Amino acid sequence: MSNYQDIKEQAYQANMQLPKLGLVLFTFGNVSAADRSKGVFAIKPSGVPYEDLSPEKMVIVDFEGNTVEGSLRPSSDTKTHAVLYKHWAEIGGIVHTHSAYGTAWAQAQRAIPIFGTTHADHLTVDIPCAPPMADEMIKGNYEYETGFQIMNHFESLGLSYKEVEMILVGNHAPFTWGKTAEKAVYNSAVLETVAQMALLTEQINPQAPKLKDSLIAKHYERKHGDGAYYGQL
Repeated sequence: MSNYQDIKEQAYQANMQLPKLGLVLFTFGNVSAADRSKGVFAIKPSGVPYEDLSPEKMVIVDFEGNTVEGSLRPSSDTKTHAVLYKHWAEIGGIVHTHSAYGTAWAQAQRAIPIFGTTHADHLTVDIPCAPPMADEMIKGNYEYETGFQIMNHFESLGLSYKEVEMILVGNHAPFTWGKTAEKAVYNSAVLETVAQMALLTEQINPQAPKLKDSLIAKHYERKHGDGAYYGQL
């Protein structure tokens, strides 16, 4: 049995959630799961349909993007995952999709505005949208540079990856992450739902205002603050 069986299973189970949640079409997405004690992550193989996946087909890659174990080619987005794992030490799972509503906002090069309490249950800010990459980055090591485009945009906004676990890459699509692959998938589903709600909100009222600061604070703190009271103890 592989020394990496645990993260292979995690990655497989998380990847299988993407089509179930309506977040991918065909092979338009991937999930990875990291084992930081071993300095590796398991990721979906490139271009393999979800119905053909198994834990054994997950590819093990190190944080430099080198394949450690597996006979299949890893996802084409592997270097983006590797960059984020290498530089953001507290994430254990990453998801990339081309889900319809999140990708539509990315193609529009717009952050997703915080209009309502569903959004505020998870974030206190707009879901950021990094600008499209510069030509030299696109023509170079594209997937590697995508990781830096994400990190640089967070730095420019003064955001913490531990508090904001999602982003849009302009003209591209969403990326999400979390302490586990399961949480990263959850965040991907949240992003897609909030993206759909925000679009509908603007269609109903193009002048819809941002959510009040008091409601943002109340909804975020009741789930994530020191005195959080949402859910069971």
